[in-house]
Amino acid sequence: MKAVQYRTVGAAPEVVTLPDPEPGPGQVLLKVTAAGVCHSDIAVMSMPAGQLPFPLPLTLGHEGVGTVAALGAGVTGLAEGEAVAVYGPWGCGRCAKCAEGKENYCLRAAELGIRPPGLGAPGAMAEYLLVDDPRHLVPLGGLDPVRAVPLTDAGLTPYHAIRRSLGKLLPGSTVAVIGAGGLGHVAVQLLRAMTAARVVVLDVTEEKLALARAVGAHETVLSDASAAAAVRELTGGAGAQVVLDFVGAPPTVAAAGAMVAVEGDVTIVGLGGGTLPVGFGALPHEVSVAAPYWGTRAELIEVLDLARAGAVEVHVETYRIDEAPLAYERLHAGRVAGRAVILPNG
Repeated sequence: MKAVQYRTVGAAPEVVTLPDPEPGPGQVLLKVTAAGVCHSDIAVMSMPAGQLPFPLPLTLGHEGVGTVAALGAGVTGLAEGEAVAVYGPWGCGRCAKCAEGKENYCLRAAELGIRPPGLGAPGAMAEYLLVDDPRHLVPLGGLDPVRAVPLTDAGLTPYHAIRRSLGKLLPGSTVAVIGAGGLGHVAVQLLRAMTAARVVVLDVTEEKLALARAVGAHETVLSDASAAAAVRELTGGAGAQVVLDFVGAPPTVAAAGAMVAVEGDVTIVGLGGGTLPVGFGALPHEVSVAAPYWGTRAELIEVLDLARAGAVEVHVETYRIDEAPLAYERLHAGRVAGRAVILPNG
């Protein structure tokens, strides 16, 4: 089979040919319909050799949907040909967090060497994907697989972040969304579907701000040195009750702290390396700062339900598997509108 692999530290991903995998006991083999391209992949490929937490080569792709191609011994509840989405943050399935459905916060994953597909385990950017357990598959239920595949991360991650702050996203409140890219433009739609808050979106390009307005942003602000002041002006000086930073770079994190309201939430989702000091006087009183990771299996089901209801639709660009290196080039250059999706089987 063809697969897209990160093979050498510092090098671009390559399209290679590998043996077709076969499912062992308890496993499921998927024929991959679509796989998402994500900034998390670029973050991994930017790590120095000493910081990589797993060996190379690595088949990329932590967003995946496909059809069941074969079932390992003992697997029940699935049928060959069934269309499914992959829940990515695999856990042990037995610890206290996994028992709550929070495999994204599995307490034993590191100890047991369990890693997500595309982020340590072989990923979905291949013609076939081996899934370790059927519990990590969610029925697509008629959704377009190409538009649904980003929802497994670019939908699930902002949904989880928004749910944390639902109690503050009341009528009359303001939420600031920093970054209108793959996750940010989905977050805008989720916020409009789930809350009555005014949505203000910040980005560095007018193209991304236009996309934000197209998907429902009430206000857009150029993300520059005066962005925090602009948000405070829009809110009569109070600031935003919730700030969702999908960039996470030092300047955006600092801006998030400068624009958040008293008793507000700052949620840092992006992997840009920024940190926000917390302490008396560092932020407005009683501000909560969090850096969540992905989301739960139950939340993925809810995100797909929202998509079936027409509440969220991901803007996508599609690429053949041989074009995957180009997709990463475009993403790294900030030239992808929405989300890039690879079609491993055409």
